Amino acid sequence: MSDDAPQRRLAGLEAVFRRIATTRMRGVPVLNPALSVQAVGFGPDPLRTAPGAAPTMLGVLVTPWFMNLLRLPLQPVDGHDATALQAAGLAPLGHTVVRRYGEHALDFTGAHEAEGLGAWEQASLFSPMFAFADQPAAVATAREVMRLLRQSWSETPSPPSPPSPPRHPREGEDPRTPAAAPFVGARLRGHDGVGWHDGVGGPDRERTR
Repeated sequence: MSDDAPQRRLAGLEAVFRRIATTRMRGVPVLNPALSVQAVGFGPDPLRTAPGAAPTMLGVLVTPWFMNLLRLPLQPVDGHDATALQAAGLAPLGHTVVRRYGEHALDFTGAHEAEGLGAWEQASLFSPMFAFADQPAAVATAREVMRLLRQSWSETPSPPSPPSPPRHPREGEDPRTPAAAPFVGARLRGHDGVGWHDGVGGPDRERTR
């Protein structure tokens, strides 16, 4: 695999969702016009969910209608091929499974798009996106999500601290302020609806444990 393969893969991801924003999602009231599609903080995924599975990338996808944590294979996987999904260690389309990153147990739902993107898994962080005043605010929160996850899986395991109560940003509040950190942390601990499949078609999931 060439050194620029991850960059090309992420460029393809962004291109697909930009097309979705201007086609299927065009005019839908949940769109925040101040936001755009951007892949944030993607890097090697430390989780291996099947023996011999090809590497995946982990990062956050920001769009005008959702912010999701993604497990994206470096090579496209056919989301309608059960054998290929099993070999790649990916959840079937619409099924939800729990993935653990350090202290964080997150609900990931199988998703698929054509146009060469294929299958991936996603855990919902925010939807809709009206709490974010602009793109820098959304990107800052996405980066905080990745910082918390990386910190969690790199630290020596220790007894978990009591979870902070779920907290939504107040109207007009900038999620870049320090108050956003416990809110993002609460979502990563599994509170406040993390795991909803907020992709293009809305909630459509079957839970598997």
